[in-house]
Amino acid sequence: MSLITSISGIRGTIGGLPGVSLSPLDIVRFTSAYAQLIKEQSKRERHTVVVGRDARLSGDMVRQLVCGTLQACGMEVIDLGLASTPTTEMAVLFTKASGGMVITASHNPRDWNALKMLDGSGEFLNAQQGEQILETIRNSSFTYVSVDQLGAYSTADFTDKHIEAVINHPLVNKEAIRKAGFSAAVDGINSVGGIIVPRLLESLGVVCHKIHCHPTGEFAHNPEPLPEHLKDLSAEVVTKKADLGISVDPDVDRLALVCEDGSMFGEEFTLVACADYVLGKHAASHPGKPLHTVSNLSSTRALKDVAGWHKGTYSASAVGEAHVVAEMKRTASLIGGEGNGGVILPSLHYGRDAVIGVALFLSLLAEKKTSVSKLRNTYPTYHLSKNRKALKEDTSLPVLFDRVQAAFPGANVDLRDGLRLDFEEERTWVSLRKSNTEPIMRIYSEAPLASEANQLAGKVMKLL
Repeated sequence: MSLITSISGIRGTIGGLPGVSLSPLDIVRFTSAYAQLIKEQSKRERHTVVVGRDARLSGDMVRQLVCGTLQACGMEVIDLGLASTPTTEMAVLFTKASGGMVITASHNPRDWNALKMLDGSGEFLNAQQGEQILETIRNSSFTYVSVDQLGAYSTADFTDKHIEAVINHPLVNKEAIRKAGFSAAVDGINSVGGIIVPRLLESLGVVCHKIHCHPTGEFAHNPEPLPEHLKDLSAEVVTKKADLGISVDPDVDRLALVCEDGSMFGEEFTLVACADYVLGKHAASHPGKPLHTVSNLSSTRALKDVAGWHKGTYSASAVGEAHVVAEMKRTASLIGGEGNGGVILPSLHYGRDAVIGVALFLSLLAEKKTSVSKLRNTYPTYHLSKNRKALKEDTSLPVLFDRVQAAFPGANVDLRDGLRLDFEEERTWVSLRKSNTEPIMRIYSEAPLASEANQLAGKVMKLL
């Protein structure tokens, strides 16, 4: 059993003791504290909160607890049912709600679930707001309304409105996509991606070959869209002679692509390709204006290289969507995101969104008039080695970081988010950070050659 409570939300396995796993009591307390925050920070007399969920098996049970608790706190509830995380974020904007709650454990296995909280802008809460919720839970300082003040309940579906906003975005070249006559294989992991991605493709005139697209919550494979989990999709691309393969995680905020030959485009390069397209468009239409992009400290340096191609600039943030968004706002970035396939286009909304990611990538592919594999070969070659180690509860991270740092005296050190060591001359780096979603240490390293990345990671793993 596992329960992780942090400023970004609550996440855990279903079943077990309260405070040890994600129990109904934990769900009610967290939802109550979130409602209390909304009441204190919004000046409205009545508050509306939208609620969306992915298709995992525990989703409906958690949805009922969340919606009922919000009503008990006096919140008007708009239940979106099965909805992607970016759809829920946009629904907050569409309805001008006071906030939103997303019921999803993202890439975690089927026995996990989580609550993610949105503010009135459809963005994840900041650290200060998250800490306020934790303090409210510690003190049980939330209240419930009388029977005459209970919040109303209604349902709505914003999937089509989300798709409409994407295909009508000025950066999406829907005419070029339709003329290209693309076909794509789609792996929806039997969650909400199996609903929204095929609808998007059909709207753009793309032939869609669906696998694992029934939103039953019975994940067909490990839900993290990594190469070792996408063998079915690769085979489908080759069998159907599709132009590309599209994979999303259970809540559709991460996008991984497969080349026409069944090889991986590389999850790290989803954002790189989309940024190449967006920065190129802005450079052509707004010559001389600053171009900036952002990713986190655990993402490929290829994004920095591509920004340089367009005479743009790049900066890195700590890991986590809220940190990336804060840095994007600070630098007025045109596009940003995370190397796990998360694309954020501020002119649509400030949230990782695989739907706009697909549309931008297809626009780039249609305008380049090339294959996915040939497009991939136009980008810098880096290899990212992703490793993990279980963490004991009494592990002293400062001691670990000091030992690793001492072993590499010539590295540039960044302590903003765990430990990152950069070796500029070799164009390599390694980062160590404690996961926000699992009791593990993530060790990522990148280098021009896979052997170099693995060797660097191996050195650090031995030290740990």
